[in-house]
Amino acid sequence: METRYYFIFAAVIIALQVFIFIFNRTLQWLFEGKLTPRGKKYLAFITFGIPNAILIGQILQLFMAARAIAFILALLLFSAFISFGIAIIHFLFRETKTIAKIDRTLRLAYPFALAGLLGLSVYNAYVPRLVHYDITLDKPMNPLRIGVASDLHLGSLFGGKALDKLAQIMDEQKVDIILLPGDIMDDNVTAYLAENMRPHLAKLRAPLGVYATLGNHDFFGYQEEITEEIRQAGIILLKDQVATINDEIVLIGRNDDLEKNRPSTATLLKQAKADLPIIVLDHRPSEVEIHSTLPFDLQVSGHTHKGQIFPANLVTALTYPIDYGLEKIGTPYFMVTSGYGFWGIPMRLGSQSEIVIIDMKGK
Repeated sequence: METRYYFIFAAVIIALQVFIFIFNRTLQWLFEGKLTPRGKKYLAFITFGIPNAILIGQILQLFMAARAIAFILALLLFSAFISFGIAIIHFLFRETKTIAKIDRTLRLAYPFALAGLLGLSVYNAYVPRLVHYDITLDKPMNPLRIGVASDLHLGSLFGGKALDKLAQIMDEQKVDIILLPGDIMDDNVTAYLAENMRPHLAKLRAPLGVYATLGNHDFFGYQEEITEEIRQAGIILLKDQVATINDEIVLIGRNDDLEKNRPSTATLLKQAKADLPIIVLDHRPSEVEIHSTLPFDLQVSGHTHKGQIFPANLVTALTYPIDYGLEKIGTPYFMVTSGYGFWGIPMRLGSQSEIVIIDMKGK
């Protein structure tokens, strides 16, 4: 396992203890005057014991509980946000005569605020927004409308209905081509096959075709099965390959960098016609500095999810030269999307599921 994953794991353990502590203190405040000393001990035992027992079970691989741990962390994080807000309000009004009434109101508001944050996060995960970008290249070309949807993570929590919605939106937007830059499946094809998602994925259609690459979650041991299912749905999968479409546009699709022997983009560019618009599909925006010196026009990426849940977006912003949005760096444009699906749990805060429409034209 890479060193960075040990740091991430350590950070998760520390964050869990901090959030549990805040949650425990919040519960004591909510039930102030109603808990005996023994009751406080039982409360601490439950709030610290259950999440850590689940975490230990995951560590020892007694059972698989990654999603449960992610949900608990998110729930505790949202609770911490509300607790900080309540603490600020209490601090500002602590010297007033109405502080007792304000505290009663805050205690009543807490569960509604927590439910509101949970509802908003689920809404952001399942209700996509449309993001539009315009790009002008210094090349002659016919106007091209590109639809991009990354990080579908097709699995038990995100499947056929989401694919139908994606296909409908692409049709309504009248895109000329659809690009899916990685993480099509959520680690394997088990749920995809069980829920018969192929007919839904096959609804994605565009005049110039639908093209995809594999992301890191497509490389967790089931890449051949995932490759077969994507192609059976009528999608053209580019695995470190170059495709010239109607002598109008060139696509370069790269495998995720979990494929250590993948050829460089510079090597693949030798197969491309330089006078045509060239688009690179690269799941992770991890080689932006290298790519900024290369002679292509646009890179589309995903992977970051824009952090998915705040404040993880601060981590992705520090990790990647561009972790979200459209930016021209050096020669090419780089577009990183927050993704259409989600990882782990159907919750987003500070980010939203999205479909990107890029209108590209020449001078």
